[in-house]
Amino acid sequence: MPTLILSLKKTIYQWVSQRFMDGCSSYNDLTVRRNCRSKAQARAVFADNNIPHAQGLIFLNPLKAIRFAQQHGFPLVIKPNVSGFSRGSHFPINSYAELWKAIFLAKLWWPTTVVEQYLLGKNYRVVVVKNDQGNAEIMSVIERFSPTVLGDGIHSIEQLIDQENAVRESMGLYPVIHPLSKGSVTQKYLAKQAYTLATIPDKAELVTLFYRISLAPGGVVSVIDQQTIPQVNKDLFNHVLTLFKANILGIDVIMQQGIEQPYDLQDCILLEVNSRPYLKMHDYPRFGQKEDLSAYFDQLEQYDIRHGDIF
Repeated sequence: MPTLILSLKKTIYQWVSQRFMDGCSSYNDLTVRRNCRSKAQARAVFADNNIPHAQGLIFLNPLKAIRFAQQHGFPLVIKPNVSGFSRGSHFPINSYAELWKAIFLAKLWWPTTVVEQYLLGKNYRVVVVKNDQGNAEIMSVIERFSPTVLGDGIHSIEQLIDQENAVRESMGLYPVIHPLSKGSVTQKYLAKQAYTLATIPDKAELVTLFYRISLAPGGVVSVIDQQTIPQVNKDLFNHVLTLFKANILGIDVIMQQGIEQPYDLQDCILLEVNSRPYLKMHDYPRFGQKEDLSAYFDQLEQYDIRHGDIF
């Protein structure tokens, strides 16, 4: 019977990996992955070790989220307790009507759900690895952007989308980075801003096409020069890796002023840790110079991963 259960677990994990985690790295053993699996687990570690994080809670009953909103106010974030690639996440939520809708949509992904305060700032993915001396070291830092176009006072949003997609294609960013969409989701989001695809934005006006900061709807990334990051910030991220005893983590963080400023002198929240970070996007920046990360991959490949094929 144990052999049958183990085989079943491997089959399920293989399906989950192919269906929802295509291209994600796998350099941590089962214990680490289990400890990083949910936002609740990460929140508990952050709280116990004075790591800055948003006030929030995990709920099954939607009324708990309503009471949280009454206590803390808006804007808020709703997201599944277990997910990836920002699936099922909704923000910023500014009303109870938006909150109810977001709760329903998030629970389509996972029954337990996270509600937390929303911080308007710059969104980063920081990848930290254990080097060959056993110490934590930052591998790569990227800033992440939601799908946008930049107005020039001449062309419509539809034309700007076509121009941007042509640039992405010429840079060879597909299929890791996705094209901007002109479909119904984009049109509905533009309508909330009193825009249509025919609208001509002002020169230098940044038009957001969708709220989510992820690749699927057309988000992009920009490489951050590590020399611009203060040591206190690097120490924070390296400390997180040691707390989870991991070989590699993708740490999601929002900083109000930016990662070039000390985290303790600004509003800063760590959102979650990813034990199987999607590393392909680091090779396809829309902005900034692509980094040579081969030495890090060579080191990661040396680790003996226990139960790497079990969820």
